[in-house]
Amino acid sequence: MGLFDGKKGVVLGVANDRSIAWAIAKEILEQGGECGFTHLPDKADDPKQKNRRRVSRLTDDYENARFLIPMNVQQDDDIASVMNTAAETFGKIDFLLHSIAFASLEDLRGDTVETSREGFKLAMEISAYSLVAVANAAKDIMNPASAIATMTYFGGEKCVPGYNVMGICKAALDASVRYLAYDLGPRGIRVNAISAGPLKTLASSAVGAKGMESLYQHMSPLGRNITHAEVGRVGAFMLSSMSDGITGELLHVDAGYNAMGSPGRLLDQLASNK
Repeated sequence: MGLFDGKKGVVLGVANDRSIAWAIAKEILEQGGECGFTHLPDKADDPKQKNRRRVSRLTDDYENARFLIPMNVQQDDDIASVMNTAAETFGKIDFLLHSIAFASLEDLRGDTVETSREGFKLAMEISAYSLVAVANAAKDIMNPASAIATMTYFGGEKCVPGYNVMGICKAALDASVRYLAYDLGPRGIRVNAISAGPLKTLASSAVGAKGMESLYQHMSPLGRNITHAEVGRVGAFMLSSMSDGITGELLHVDAGYNAMGSPGRLLDQLASNK
């Protein structure tokens, strides 16, 4: 018996095998859950369909990966199409994973104070508002005692230089989790966020995460970095019936880094190097 036997849901945001969304989805699939997936739309003139192919390479290995369709989260019609496909495939769903964020490299690599107006709106729409949009579109096909989870980061709570405008978006995402948890609570739908420590993903390469792995290793209470598998298990837990009493929560999976108020053992290392 798997933790997700008889459970069905939708996973948004898998880009490749290093995606945190895939680590969570893989755990769900291997625990018996049925999943529908989306991928970034491919350009019409791309015969190789690269975005779809990157995801299908993963999902094709699982019979319980039931569909894979494109979705532009900026288009309400696309979001509605995904939910219609989920309803046609599953009837009702038990979980929804949102792992979507984007900002232009120009805005990410500049100082936050220099973020362009259009760049700010684009980043906020895709990285924060998209959770509101998909939750609204999904709420009528979600079973009672179902769950929504999104991916956030510590840069939304504290200033992490290099994370820049994305930190502002994650702060908005974190607040959205709390308000959505309140709105959807009467329906029995829980909404939570998972804040993972630095991992090698497509997104981390764009947001100034270089060197963060070493910092976490030296500062975190566990004295190491986390793994994709660890986040995968926690994400699956938050979308399962094992976490039925948790909503509006931001759960850190970062080897304890967020609990530190000083550099901790890193100070000892710095002292020994003098």
